[in-house]
Amino acid sequence: MLQLDNPVRVRPEARQQILETLQANKIPDDYGLRIGVRGGGCGSSWLLGFDLPSSADEVYNVEDVRVIIDRKHLLYVLGAEIGYETGGFTIEKAGENQL
Repeated sequence: MLQLDNPVRVRPEARQQILETLQANKIPDDYGLRIGVRGGGCGSSWLLGFDLPSSADEVYNVEDVRVIIDRKHLLYVLGAEIGYETGGFTIEKAGENQL
């Protein structure tokens, strides 16, 4: 069951990669992993990167990863699952690309 305490899920392989990246790049503790959506001409795409929270954000601790979500994006990212495969991060959302 999805709880607002954990609006997204971070898979173990993604968690490990995120924590290693933060440490290897000496990114300060007040930064976190921002997840959101970016609008486009024909739809939207996922936004994922390290950032500082602002007053418009909600900050969550998911699997020891500080996750930052803009309140305007919360509805769109709710239930997303962050993974990692060779070559980069993946984001999947239940029901996406299903008819």
